Parts: sequence; structure tokens; C-alpha cells
Amino acid sequence: MAQSWLDELKWNTDGLLPVIAQDASSGRVLMQAWVNAEALAAAQKEGRAVYWSRSRSKLWRKGEESGHIQKLSGIYLDCDADCLIYGVEQIGGIACHTGRQSCFYRKLVDNEWQEAEPVLKEPGDIYFK
Repeated sequence: MAQSWLDELKWNTDGLLPVIAQDASSGRVLMQAWVNAEALAAAQKEGRAVYWSRSRSKLWRKGEESGHIQKLSGIYLDCDADCLIYGVEQIGGIACHTGRQSCFYRKLVDNEWQEAEPVLKEPGDIYFK
């Protein structure tokens, strides 16, 4: 039997790989999350970002609650086969649960973390739980 493309990856001891979501148009890093083999196979099949939620111990389809889906334009593997990039189109322009474009919105300035990006939509207007 032929080796699966998933078998070529160097999963950590928890069976996970880090994955960076990067805006395919601008190159902006939007977020970092984790995938297991099931999440990665689902993402490849569905054409959208699917992650493994470590806090909920289940698959997480980005945007399933917020509507801010990440459509995949490509899946890229690093040279060590232990880290991925999802090239994505971020639907709605918001990737972060705080209502910002990117989860990387804080910048170190004079030894202090400062918010360097505005909230585009209040989280209470995104999540209705």
C-alpha cells in the first residue's frame, strides 16, 4: 500500500502539528493553531481551514460559530515536515476571536505589549453563546 501524504509529516508526541494561517493575498499572518491528521485531512478535502482545538479536544472548523471562515488556497509544509502554513482567504476580514484582523495584534514597545491593531467588530457581536 502506498504511503499517505499524512504519514510524511513529523507529528509531535500529542499527534499534532502547528499551523500558521496566512492571508494568501497580503501575506499577513493571521493566526497560529494546531492540526491533527483528521483535521488536516478534513481541511484538504473541504477546502477550508480545519484545526484541532486543544481546549475543547475536538475538530474546529474556523468560522463555524463566527461565520469568519478561512477558505484554503494552499497547504504548505516546511523543510523539516513539522510545521504547516494554510494559505487562506479570510471571509469577513476577521481571524481573531477578539474581533481583530489578526491574532498578532500586540507589539512590544519599550518593554511593554501594546495593542497595535483596532477591534473591527466586538466579540459580543460575533459570538452569540
